[in-house]
Amino acid sequence: MHLHQSTQAASSAFRSLLANSRRAWVLAFVLAFFIVIGYRAAFSPPPGFPTGSIVIVARGASAPEVAAELAGANVIKHPGLLRLILRVSGASLHVQEGPYLFTAPENLFVVAYRLATGDYGLPPVRLTFPEGETARDVAARVSEAFSTIPESDFLQAAQPYEGYLFPDTYFFLPSASVNSIVQTMRTNFNTKTAPLSDDIQASGHSLSDIITLASLVEREARTVANKRVVAGILWNRLERGMPLQVDAVFGYIYGRDTYSPSFADLKVDSLYNTYTHTGLPPGPIANPGLESIDAALHPTKTDYLYYITGKDSLMHYAKTYAEHQANQRKYLY
Repeated sequence: MHLHQSTQAASSAFRSLLANSRRAWVLAFVLAFFIVIGYRAAFSPPPGFPTGSIVIVARGASAPEVAAELAGANVIKHPGLLRLILRVSGASLHVQEGPYLFTAPENLFVVAYRLATGDYGLPPVRLTFPEGETARDVAARVSEAFSTIPESDFLQAAQPYEGYLFPDTYFFLPSASVNSIVQTMRTNFNTKTAPLSDDIQASGHSLSDIITLASLVEREARTVANKRVVAGILWNRLERGMPLQVDAVFGYIYGRDTYSPSFADLKVDSLYNTYTHTGLPPGPIANPGLESIDAALHPTKTDYLYYITGKDSLMHYAKTYAEHQANQRKYLY
């Protein structure tokens, strides 16, 4: 009798435990369900996520401003939660500026991580600046590649470094700023010209004079041989106190790529006018490459004082003005 009662009690307890276990599992399942639903509702991307869109985070933007911008662009649903994640992670003061490409829907944690680390989802911007371009040319290229950089802003920052923005191929981060681009080009100039420091000192000319003359050479001649001869001619004229009479300066004066000066232009009131002023211009008229800088440092020694580029696309040299006039009649007219 006692055994039967014990068995019944154990069976009842087991059924009760099983019922409680089932209720616990159901409760756990329901709780997990609502957690998943809540997570999806709170942290998952909105239905209209702008796949393939670029959102630009402005320089100096605060976490609330960035969150509002992303919510407005439909990248996130709840800007308050994004601010909370950024604050808890310590990244609220370190949101990286720049353009962010969203190629697929991303949850809040991924978006927050990208903002904190500058994961733009974009490849580096490749920019090539040819030899002989001016700061104005460089500004136009930069503004075309970076929609956030106005051409006028870049020109204002780059103009003081005319001649010292080294022409080369660069890879910039999508978040690159005016100052970082200018500084990168300046640093590259210093790096590339550092091996020439002894030659510059031995030349008896300042770096400024070398770069200014090299910029004239860059715009006047194309081949290495011609650059060296033209550099020699310009140094010869400077030593004799003759005006350089370089036509390329008029393109710089008038802000054009190429310019054939008229007789009126030859009298324009500008310190860069090498017809009305002797000596070198106040500064470079372009950003020369290494070949032109080297030509200014190691010119070909000749007795030539004049040169022209004829209709045959070749350069012709002369020692006297009479020979120069003869070359003009023969190769220009």
